[in-house]
Amino acid sequence: MRCLAALLLFASTLAAAEPVAHRVLAADRGTGKLAIVGSDGKVEWEFPNKHDVHDLHVLPNGNVLTHTSNTNVVELSPKKEIVWKYEAKPKEGYKGRIEIHAFQRLADGNTMVAESGNSRIVEVNPKGEIVKTVPLTVKKSDAHRDTRMVRKLASGNYLVCHEAEGCVREYDDSGKVVWEYALDLAGRPRSNGHGPEGHGVEVFGAIRLANGNTLIAGGNNNRVIEVNPKKEIVWQVDQKDLPGITLAWVTTLHALPNGNIVIGNCHAGEANPQLIEVTREKKVVWTFKDFKTFGNNLASAVILDEPKAIR
Repeated sequence: MRCLAALLLFASTLAAAEPVAHRVLAADRGTGKLAIVGSDGKVEWEFPNKHDVHDLHVLPNGNVLTHTSNTNVVELSPKKEIVWKYEAKPKEGYKGRIEIHAFQRLADGNTMVAESGNSRIVEVNPKGEIVKTVPLTVKKSDAHRDTRMVRKLASGNYLVCHEAEGCVREYDDSGKVVWEYALDLAGRPRSNGHGPEGHGVEVFGAIRLANGNTLIAGGNNNRVIEVNPKKEIVWQVDQKDLPGITLAWVTTLHALPNGNIVIGNCHAGEANPQLIEVTREKKVVWTFKDFKTFGNNLASAVILDEPKAIR
């Protein structure tokens, strides 16, 4: 019995020691492509796209929801055919530029699209018709910087990252701000640049966790922070917290079912990984670094083998 118990313990230890490996869909403007890279590091699928992709989804039907220009959101089949498309146009009374940085396929089949410049969120039906409009609070509109990541929450509210203003706002479905968190410089001086040397409050991403807290990818804030409804920081990964890794423009966020967090590390240079999985104890359990398939502008990624992740 002792031998059997020892063998079982040894087997469980080996299983626990198996390295983490993920299958990834990612986009990079530098190499001008979307690509799926398997857990073995081999490219399984790719699609040419020179646009600066800031959002990316794999739908339940296996299609990919992405954008191919500042104003076009498209649904791509595995055969690389565009099977659905929405083109944003200036709203009435507005003649400026529009940029789309975030979108999301909703449970009812409609698609949420955030339109910077128009300073609004729209919900679009499968026919491409706008069926709902939610105005956004923007102090000074900038088509490139009004928004980054936007998500519709289970409550029906919208969680919006306002890059230029350095804040995350939660809106109800009428456009009323019901919660807001403003980033700070975390005790460091502001500095210019997209790489690790750049530091500011230009926030990129935010997701609402099951515990009601908000996990924020700080963009050039060079960190991930978790804040509670009282706006207190309860957990964070700062720029130099991970051994041998420097965070630059923090983008992609996945909250995995096991409690780990996947972090996108854009513009960090070839010395650093592009994606990092960390435990709540800040132990790095997986990294993704592929500067052959992608470049230094990998801003959006999906961990394909974690469909239940919050992202």
